[in-house]
Amino acid sequence: MVKNCDLSLESTHVAFPGIPSVVDGSGAVLWVETHISQGACVYPITPSTNMGVGYAEAVANGRRNLWDEPLVFVESESEHSSASAAEGFALAGGRVVNFTSGQGLVLMKEVLYTISGKRLAAVFDIGARALTSQSLNIHAGHDDVMAVADAGWGMLFARNVQEAADLCLIARRAAERSKTPFFNIQDGFLTTHTLESARLPEPAFMREFVGPADTSLLNLMDPARPIQSGVVQNQDSFMKGKIAQRFFYDRVKGVVEATMTEFHAATGRRYGLVDTFLMNDADYAIVAMGTMAETAMTTAAYLRRTRKLRCGVVSVTCFRPFPGPELVAALSCCRRVGVIERTDNPLAQSNPLGTELKAAFADAVGGAPGYPRIERAPEIDCGSAGLGGRDVRPGDFIAAFDNLVAGNKRHFVLGIEHSAALKPASNPDLRPSGAFSLRGYSVGGYGSVTTNRMIATLVGEALGLKVQAYPRYGSEKKGLPTTYFLTAASEPIRIHCELEHVEFVWLNNVNAFALENPLAGISQGGIVFLQAAESDPQAVWPTIPEYARQVARQKALRIVYLDAARVAAEVSSRRDLQARMQGIVLLGVFLRLMPHVKDLPLTENDLFARVEAAIRRYFGQRGEQVVRDNTTCVRRGFHELMEIPAELVMAEPHAGVPDSGSEPTAVRAG
Repeated sequence: MVKNCDLSLESTHVAFPGIPSVVDGSGAVLWVETHISQGACVYPITPSTNMGVGYAEAVANGRRNLWDEPLVFVESESEHSSASAAEGFALAGGRVVNFTSGQGLVLMKEVLYTISGKRLAAVFDIGARALTSQSLNIHAGHDDVMAVADAGWGMLFARNVQEAADLCLIARRAAERSKTPFFNIQDGFLTTHTLESARLPEPAFMREFVGPADTSLLNLMDPARPIQSGVVQNQDSFMKGKIAQRFFYDRVKGVVEATMTEFHAATGRRYGLVDTFLMNDADYAIVAMGTMAETAMTTAAYLRRTRKLRCGVVSVTCFRPFPGPELVAALSCCRRVGVIERTDNPLAQSNPLGTELKAAFADAVGGAPGYPRIERAPEIDCGSAGLGGRDVRPGDFIAAFDNLVAGNKRHFVLGIEHSAALKPASNPDLRPSGAFSLRGYSVGGYGSVTTNRMIATLVGEALGLKVQAYPRYGSEKKGLPTTYFLTAASEPIRIHCELEHVEFVWLNNVNAFALENPLAGISQGGIVFLQAAESDPQAVWPTIPEYARQVARQKALRIVYLDAARVAAEVSSRRDLQARMQGIVLLGVFLRLMPHVKDLPLTENDLFARVEAAIRRYFGQRGEQVVRDNTTCVRRGFHELMEIPAELVMAEPHAGVPDSGSEPTAVRAG
């Protein structure tokens, strides 16, 4: 099944369009699993830990699933043991889930074979991450899932938060219908920890779509129906049982296709084993999985619009069972194809997806049953990108498409300096029209990452905009520099990379100017916020390095400032929360400056009522005083923000300080 996809929203004229939400990939999976599963067997490992923690919290709070069954949480002494516990849970007829990543998934491998061999319909939700090889890395990579691709499990790859939720549900139904376990895979941090606008499946739909566990799962440990499972088989028997498994595996593709079709009919959200984008007349195509595929799609649309290049993207949603005939059908008319993967296996013929794609075309040219008959295969180049969470930008995909046109490198890498690297000539701004983006610099422990999440939640759920928000993980330790990003727009945001093009730079770290150039990529007339202890603008302006002042003049930037640390100290009734409240002050700053806010039909009281509701969601468990303190910080950030007068910003160096008085100018909303 090949599905054409576009970058617009699906129709909501369906029975179950979903509940509009702002959630990260971990939360999206938890929403589904805490409603439909019966238990989780987990050992924590980054970046899947939030899923396990969230499930354990649901159990501690007495949550019950859609069939009023109490949830069960089991934490074993290792990932291997958690997989064994999940096996036992499933053997007893339970609907079980596991959350894992990286080394944890590979440590389970021995048990994964027994789960599939016993036809246990478990679902494991994976935050895919690079494996420790030449060094330790906890960020996105497909090393871990490719290391277990031969274990007999179905494998579905999500491109974004929406798909992480939807494919979780699809994987569960497909697993139980085909008696085959499934991995529901999302990119570690890039999806697991990124907040996005999504539509979460309604409880009524989930109840209907998967049904109760006892209608689709067998209890293989029922003493009233004794059977043997996992027995020893010698030469005369083992192969018979192994090949007999094909009866089940041969059905999996059809089951997944049917499940996706039924899901689309109910929700309006369309999935295929393979999704194609702009492929009807494409001469050149990129094939990818996960978040990279969506960035590649946005880039292909840009190249068609600006360079009339006939290019497209094929996104592999279902890696197991491998959709060979579907990929051949989608790509056979291309001149050249580039397969880009989040892994590197230099001793193999190619990386995993590239190897299997080449084999599929070999079968098609050879006339294998089930394949479209073709005379020749396109040239297939293979590349690696995004290993260990390395940023992959539209410019990298432009370089990859240019390489396909030129026919230069059969093997390439993106995003680093290397002899095989393709160097981008440009990195265009491919955000939606009218997008407003923030790049923030702070210090771990100041509460800025939490504030970023709160802003995204408020803007998405309370103000009705599409949002995407995430930090640059790895530097988030307390006391160390932290960078974070947020985009709000009226249309879905379809790129997954660190933001170069922004309208707002947020400097809550006074040392940011010394660490890098924080004003890189800021738009003409953009806004810069400074954490400043001074109130006199003529005292604040000289604290900015000359190179940054020059940028401010060239781009006519607005420079706003406030002593957020002082506000937090004056407001906070709890000393242990004082540093974190600095970030909360900036929520008020953002609401004051964001252009979309002034267009909303809201009074200031209405706006702050929504702010308080968001604060209560995050901090309500800490008590009413903490909620009041945080709300006060937001109000003060909104009202006490100051701005350096434009004539002071635009004055040429050594031209003398203009007589602007000692008062800052009024800060314009939006």
